[in-house]
Amino acid sequence: TASVAQFYAGKSVLITGATGFMGKVLVEKLLRCCPQVRTLYLLVRPKAGQSTQQRVSDMMACKLFERVREDDPDFRRKIVGVSSELTQPGLAISPQDAQTLARRVNVVFHCAATIRFDEPLKHALQLNVMATQQLLSLAKRMHHLEAFIHVSTAYANCNRRHIDEVIYPPPVEPRKLIESLEWMDDGIVRDITPRLIGDRPNTYTYTKALAEFVVQQEQDRLNIAIIRPSIVGASWQEPFPGWIDNFNGPSGVFIAAGKGILRTMRANNDAVADLIPVDVVINLTLAAGWYTAVHRPKTALVYNCTTGGINPFHWGEIEHHVISSFKRNPLEQAFRRPNANITSNYLINQYWILVSHKLPAFIYDLFLRLSGQKPQMMRIFNRLHKAIGLLEYFSSQDWEWNSENLSMLMSQLTPEDRKTFNFDVRQLNWPEYIENYCIGTKKYVLNEDMSDIPAARQHLRKLRNIRYTFNTLLVVFIWRVFIARSQMARNIWYFVVSLCFKFLSYFRASSTLTN
Repeated sequence: TASVAQFYAGKSVLITGATGFMGKVLVEKLLRCCPQVRTLYLLVRPKAGQSTQQRVSDMMACKLFERVREDDPDFRRKIVGVSSELTQPGLAISPQDAQTLARRVNVVFHCAATIRFDEPLKHALQLNVMATQQLLSLAKRMHHLEAFIHVSTAYANCNRRHIDEVIYPPPVEPRKLIESLEWMDDGIVRDITPRLIGDRPNTYTYTKALAEFVVQQEQDRLNIAIIRPSIVGASWQEPFPGWIDNFNGPSGVFIAAGKGILRTMRANNDAVADLIPVDVVINLTLAAGWYTAVHRPKTALVYNCTTGGINPFHWGEIEHHVISSFKRNPLEQAFRRPNANITSNYLINQYWILVSHKLPAFIYDLFLRLSGQKPQMMRIFNRLHKAIGLLEYFSSQDWEWNSENLSMLMSQLTPEDRKTFNFDVRQLNWPEYIENYCIGTKKYVLNEDMSDIPAARQHLRKLRNIRYTFNTLLVVFIWRVFIARSQMARNIWYFVVSLCFKFLSYFRASSTLTN
């Protein structure tokens, strides 16, 4: 049997979602580790006045592709951008392009999806379900297709506590739902959405479950595999540690904590934070493409790509390592020193939101108004609270994922392929990974220079001194207003001080007797 890299040699690959976070890493990995791949067809929609070719060129110019450029300066000849729009009939692919794809494509990686948790149901259905249906229709016309790999999510069935590597019956037949919603007004759809999604937390997980069923329906005609990653985070090893390019998921929360904006978050400290590095997901995806094409399983195989059951790490541990990392490698112009409190108690969380979020934001915005500037802090905190609220469901509970297919696939790889396409998360060192993740947000998301860390540390010391000064003035103010003017308050104060003095005297006497 050919190795993974040998399998992709001479193959033409179609990738959707190529300009997204996972899509970029997939393109880079194919170019770097499967250098004999023939052509990568990328379905990309024109956006914000940019053509498909301009968007592809901009993507190829980013730092992620540095190693590929070093190995093959002319690597762009393998990239073909195909103009497409997932919400349009036929994916808005021209007849000529559709004919080319049908004639040449050997493997399809379907990574495109809307990952917004609060996406309106109609739009989520268009992007996650109907677009998948149309891509499957295109795939059935491909003369030499060997594998169709669909990227789903481990939370597609988050209404279950134990999730096997199977496709569960959908909550509703997708075609019937699509037909029903076609004639409904957006307001009506919005009103009935909570009833439709039931015990799932959002339209994202609901529509991804429907998409899995749609894919399964074609398993008799196509060689299919489904990849289910959990919370996808920065890269672990490839192409370099800590690469991340967006604020989605945990990245935005980490940055908010590093800036001193986030002070509290409602989560279960003991719950497993099922982060999965993006390069692990991509390595598994490419290996699954190889196995699906070479071994042609009779039914669609599902791969749960998670860490919780293999190498668990908890939200409380993440909070500790994120704060520690940003104290060692601080972000520039932090609002406050990094410090966060994770609690599962609703009332305690609301107290800290009031004291540590809303009150400082109000004071800072007042200062901006008085100085003739536009207030912005309260708006930032409102956006932060909305984002954290969407994550609460996933940060407050645990799931158990079966990973037998993943283990089976790993056993099928040669020792060399296990190194090149490593998805064994047992080797993942969490403290080191979180450190690189935080540095990655600083370097690649915020575009901050590591040489400015001494200045950032000096800024944190300045913030610490301001805090100490403020606390001292607050104590003096409380003393003057309450204790110095009230006999009862003075009596309580003297009682507390005398207790402390007696305790110290007792401790000193006990130490003397022991000696």
